Amino acid sequence: MQHLRNSVQLIGRLGKDVELSETANGVKKAKFSLATNEYYKDSQGEKVQKTYWHNIVAYGKTAELMSNAISKGDEVMLSGKLTYWKYESEDGQTRYFPEVVANEFLRVSQVREEKIPF
Repeated sequence: MQHLRNSVQLIGRLGKDVELSETANGVKKAKFSLATNEYYKDSQGEKVQKTYWHNIVAYGKTAELMSNAISKGDEVMLSGKLTYWKYESEDGQTRYFPEVVANEFLRVSQVREEKIPF
């Protein structure tokens, strides 16, 4: 059960190309945004699509592989953990910034049509 704690799995499309950089310690870091969609019917019976944006980071070999294998618009399955980093805004408020630290990913190469049951 240890692996179920703080576990995130997402399937979505990259909103921008992977940005590859290095940390102060020389570790490779990949960063990009991922869009996931939710579908439902509203109170009038109309189909609604809601898009959620997730901040994704990866480190080391995973970061290098991501920068070479995926790009904007690609559909990706990934798993990792949810983390937060905090900062203080100009007005002195503490803000928390969520991101998913990915440790595995798979590019979905086959184009498919989503069938949404309603």
